[in-house]
Amino acid sequence: MLDDTQTREAFDRIRDAFPDAKAPTVKKGRDPFRSVVSCMLSAQSLDRNTAAASKALFTLARTPKGILKLDDAVIAQAIRPCGLYNVKTRNLKKMCRFLLDEYGGRVPRDRAGLMSLPGVGRKCADIVQHFTFGDAVVAVDTHVHRVCNRIGLARGKTEAQTAASLEARIPDGYRAPGHVLLLTFGKRICRSRDPSCGTCPVNELCEAFQSGAMARARPPGKS
Repeated sequence: MLDDTQTREAFDRIRDAFPDAKAPTVKKGRDPFRSVVSCMLSAQSLDRNTAAASKALFTLARTPKGILKLDDAVIAQAIRPCGLYNVKTRNLKKMCRFLLDEYGGRVPRDRAGLMSLPGVGRKCADIVQHFTFGDAVVAVDTHVHRVCNRIGLARGKTEAQTAASLEARIPDGYRAPGHVLLLTFGKRICRSRDPSCGTCPVNELCEAFQSGAMARARPPGKS
């Protein structure tokens, strides 16, 4: 992995390359429960499909009690756009029941509490903490996972492992904007396919680029 000085330099370069990528502004009154549900629905789903499923479900119910009153078939039909709707329906019901039984229906704001909810893993917990509660944590999704392991910012075979590795070594000042910075970089430059390594602001530091791994992975003619 990159050393501490190189890691800070990489983050500095990404920040300078994407001045529009800023830490999110947490909206007052944002419902943590709806955030948890939307995050659960987002698993293996495109953003637009998750949004459609969330909108349809919240038209029917917006509270744990409300969702528990719905028939499974009704929930499954509402969230069908996000895929895996039968599994997600069961997980939603388990989560709602647990939330009511253990927390009186109030979503916990710490990571351990969030991860105690059925169907909520590290990524979902961190996303809720970051975007709903405004906590300075770096949520690791598929883009952040890829970027960190390519460059050498963190190591992990899974997103959760990468999140733990990154949390232990991210430079001061980058915990709040870190997710948005790495996400933006991963979508615009360090893409899964056809990454723009030739114009990448951190290619001099990137372990994959310097080792030649990226050149071998790209088709001829790709920069």
